[in-house]
Amino acid sequence: MGSTVLAVTQESNPNFRVYAHCAKKKPGISIIFINLSKDSSFNVTLSNYEHQSRNLRSTDVAKPNFEFRGSKDREEYHLAALAGNIQGQIVLLNDVPMVPTETFDIPVMEPKLVNASTHISIVAHSIVYVTFGLNALLERNRSQIEKGLWVGDWKSQNARDFMKYTISKGYKVDSYEFGNQLSGAGMGASVEAKQYEKDIVVLKNLVKELHPDPKTQPKVLGPSGYYDEKWFNSFLEVSGHDVVDGATHHIYNLGPGDDPNMITKIQDPSYLNQVAQTYKGVLNIVNKFKPQSGAWVSKSGGALHGGAKDLSPTFADGFWYLDQLGMASTYNHKVFCSALLWHRLMGSTVLAVTQESNPNLRVYAHCAKKKPGISTIFINLSKDSSFNVTLSNYEHQSRNSRSTDVAKPEFRGSKDREEYPLAVLAGNIQGQIVLLNDVPMVPTETFDIPTMEPKLFNASTPISIAAHSIVYVTIRDFQAPACA
Repeated sequence: MGSTVLAVTQESNPNFRVYAHCAKKKPGISIIFINLSKDSSFNVTLSNYEHQSRNLRSTDVAKPNFEFRGSKDREEYHLAALAGNIQGQIVLLNDVPMVPTETFDIPVMEPKLVNASTHISIVAHSIVYVTFGLNALLERNRSQIEKGLWVGDWKSQNARDFMKYTISKGYKVDSYEFGNQLSGAGMGASVEAKQYEKDIVVLKNLVKELHPDPKTQPKVLGPSGYYDEKWFNSFLEVSGHDVVDGATHHIYNLGPGDDPNMITKIQDPSYLNQVAQTYKGVLNIVNKFKPQSGAWVSKSGGALHGGAKDLSPTFADGFWYLDQLGMASTYNHKVFCSALLWHRLMGSTVLAVTQESNPNLRVYAHCAKKKPGISTIFINLSKDSSFNVTLSNYEHQSRNSRSTDVAKPEFRGSKDREEYPLAVLAGNIQGQIVLLNDVPMVPTETFDIPTMEPKLFNASTPISIAAHSIVYVTIRDFQAPACA
C-alpha cells in the first residue's frame, strides 16, 4: 500500500471493509478487503468514477459502462485461518501456511495471479461463539473504608450503547459475562455480593429489552471470579432462579506461573485433589438455586499470570489439564474449551468410577461420544510405576471401574478395545513433542492435524498404563445402563 489514499465506497454489506491506495510499486492501485462475516462471501467488481472521487463500488456491477475491465492479470494475496479457526495462530497465504523457514526467516510471500475479467472472491470465516466481558466497575467508586472494595451502582449506559452497536451491525453475541474476578476478596478489586446481584439484574433487564426474542437473546453469565462460599450463596440466592444463565468461576489452582515447585505440584495427586472442594462447593450452590445453565468454568489456566514458561506448553501440563476436564465433568461443570481427543471420544454422560490401588492413577469414564460403549481416560502421574488395569461393572452400586477388583467378576469383552496411549519423547514430560502409539504428533506438511488412529487390543488382556503417560480407552461392548 502506497502513501496516497484513494476514496473508495462499497454499500452492499457493513461486514465488508474496503480500503484503497496507490500501489507502493507503480503503476496501479492496491486494495485491502476485510470480511468480518462468518457466514457471507462476496464477489467484487471494480468501477472507476474519476470525477466523482468514487473509485470502487461493489454495488455497480449492474452498470457495465462504468465497470473496470483490466487487460493484465491482477495480483491477489488471500489471507485465511488454518482450519477456519480465526482465533488460531497459523495464517494461510493463498492456502499455504505462513511459518518461518528452517533458518527462522520470513517465508516468501508471492501473489496468486488471477484473470482480470473475473470477480474478486472474498470468502467467509468460520463459525465462532462470542462472549463479551462487560466492565462491571464502570462509574463505581473505591471504598474509603475497605481496601480493594468498589461501591455504588453500576452504570449501564456504556453496555447499552455497545449492545445497540452489535445489533445495528447484525453481530450475533452468544453471551455477556458481567465483570472479571470481583467475587469474594477479588483480584485487586471486589464488589459485595448484594451490590453485584442488584447490578446483574439491571444487565439482565437490559438484555431482555434490547433482545426481546428469547430464541436469539444472549445469555447473562457471572460472577466470573474465584469461588467464595458465602459470596456465591448470597449472590445466587437472589439472582440464581431467572437472572443468571450460567454461574461462572475461575480455576487457577497451580498458583503463580513463576513457582519453581510447579512441576512437583502437577504430579502430586493430593495437591490436584484439593480443587475438588471448589467444584463440589459450586455444584452444591448451583443445585440449590438452579441457574438455568448450571456451573461453568469460564477461565482456567492452571498457573496465574500468563502460565508457566517451562510447563504450560509441555506434555506435563496435560496431567493437570486433562485431570481438570475429568474433575469438572464429574461435578457437572461446563467448560469453554476442550482437548481434541477428549472432545472426540468422551461423551457428555459421566459415569461413576473408582480405583483404590494408587492415588497416582487418575481415572475418569464417560459414555462414548460415538455409541455404543464407554470411553475412559487414565492419567498416570507417577514417574516410576506402571499399572495393569482390569474393569469390573457394578451396575447396582454405581461403580463402573475398579482396578482392585481383579479377584471379583471381571468384565470380559468380545470386541477389541480401542486405545490411544499418549507419552513423551525421550521420557521428557516438559518437552513439547507428544507420542501417540509411539508416533510423534506433529502437523502434516500442510499443517493439518495428523491422523489419530487407535491401537486395537484383545479385550481379554489388561490395560497397560506406562509411567508418566495418559491413555484413552474406548470399549464398545461394555454395558453401562446409563449409556444405553
